[in-house]
Amino acid sequence: MAQYIILYLGGDRFPENNNPPDPNFDQTASKAKWGKWVQDLGAAAVNPGTPMMHSKIVSPNGVSDAGKQGSTGYTIVKAKNMDAAIEMAKGCPYLEMGSLEVAELMQMPR
Repeated sequence: MAQYIILYLGGDRFPENNNPPDPNFDQTASKAKWGKWVQDLGAAAVNPGTPMMHSKIVSPNGVSDAGKQGSTGYTIVKAKNMDAAIEMAKGCPYLEMGSLEVAELMQMPR
């Protein structure tokens, strides 16, 4: 089976990403939903998740802030094809606060 990365994009509700706190956001409940989703993925979850903070864009023109649509984390899953990986992503509760990008990881020779 191939491996796919599910990138978390945005996530305006996280104060640790320099955003004002959302009084309606329950971070404990959000983490519990995410934990249930990962548990439901079972063995398909190769790396259940790694959060990221304060990303920068590096280009030939210099360095800039990624802004509110930058990557905020990722999960790596095993799936038989892109459609199966997308179905896994559709169940991710992160969609309540941001978007997801799904991409197949290429196997590179060492």
